[in-house]
Amino acid sequence: MEILRTVEELRAWSRGVRCKGEGAIGLVPTMGALHAGHASLIRAAAEQCPKRVVVSIFVNPTQFGPNEDFARYPRTFSADCEIAEREGATVIFAPGVEEMYPAGAATFVDVEGLSERLDGKSRPGHFRGVATVVAKLLIAAEPDLAFFGQKDAAQVAVLRRLVADLRMSTRIVVCPIVRESDGLAMSSRNLYLDDEERKQALVLSHAIRCVQDLVAGGQRGATALIEAAHKTFAEQPEVRVDYVELVNWETLLPVNAVQPGTLLALAAWGGSTRLLDNALLQ
Repeated sequence: MEILRTVEELRAWSRGVRCKGEGAIGLVPTMGALHAGHASLIRAAAEQCPKRVVVSIFVNPTQFGPNEDFARYPRTFSADCEIAEREGATVIFAPGVEEMYPAGAATFVDVEGLSERLDGKSRPGHFRGVATVVAKLLIAAEPDLAFFGQKDAAQVAVLRRLVADLRMSTRIVVCPIVRESDGLAMSSRNLYLDDEERKQALVLSHAIRCVQDLVAGGQRGATALIEAAHKTFAEQPEVRVDYVELVNWETLLPVNAVQPGTLLALAAWGGSTRLLDNALLQ
């Protein structure tokens, strides 16, 4: 497994693979602190793009707000490389900030509308940073497939629109949420939770199950389902709800009633840690 540090090196590797006609190239963008959820993305990429998988490890400063956790975000590069290699990565792309954002850089990518919904509403500028860095990675790696987790469903919607609007040839592949045995969605930020906050955080998956059960029983009204989720959250008052919404996954706009493919999206604070979860309601 190679470790590349510059865009020039990554582009040369990608074009070398393509010139040899060896098959599709897969990209798994990450900020490191890899866990089983990331591992599932790398495995999926390795299955579809064997020996042609790039895993990027870059803590992107432009997607963090001024009072967020950029400085303390977990950085575990050596362990990340071991996980990536074990799961089938061919190349690690680990640039420095100055490589991705050269001095004087003034170009950013805005996906208007979508970027102001769900997490974008709570974290102004967040999706501008996400869209910009992912665009840079797609341009550098020139992958056929890029793999993302459903846990970041709003991000997926933004990136799908990005790729479609810019007529990029990369196809976005979305992989299922990976959960702990007790139901908590895996996240690098789970490392911030103390034991009590970790137990309280299970209320997110409990709220999802509550809504899923109601939908299975025939309830379709968004207002009733959202109220039921809030009642579940009320069982853990220490967890502060950011949002509970039923939306169209493509537009991230609210829906009045559940239809096939409606996304239930949740965000909440456990202590100082912001947690996300979601489910597609069938």
